[in-house]
Amino acid sequence: MNRKIRTEAVDHLFQAVLTLETPEECYRFFEDVCTVNELLSLSQRYEVAKMLRSKKTYLEIAESTGASTATISRVNRSLNYGSDGYDMVFARLAQQEAEKPAADPEE
Repeated sequence: MNRKIRTEAVDHLFQAVLTLETPEECYRFFEDVCTVNELLSLSQRYEVAKMLRSKKTYLEIAESTGASTATISRVNRSLNYGSDGYDMVFARLAQQEAEKPAADPEE
């Protein structure tokens, strides 16, 4: 973990984020906390990470997301040498998806 980001202020921000319960609450909070460009950059990096884990090429990712090869490379470095944050979230989302009840074909 990068010790530079471990501050009391960052702890407070993370505690605030952990109180959010719905996507709508996330939209409301992050719209106040981030600029539009900051939020779009975060979401772009997340999409890049998903595509890298799906074995997409840099070209496919750049065309799909508009991310630069420098951004793709930075995200790839985080996936390979970072704190495993992306993979932790991907695993949890996959688990949630697996636990969803199957849709009733008669509905």
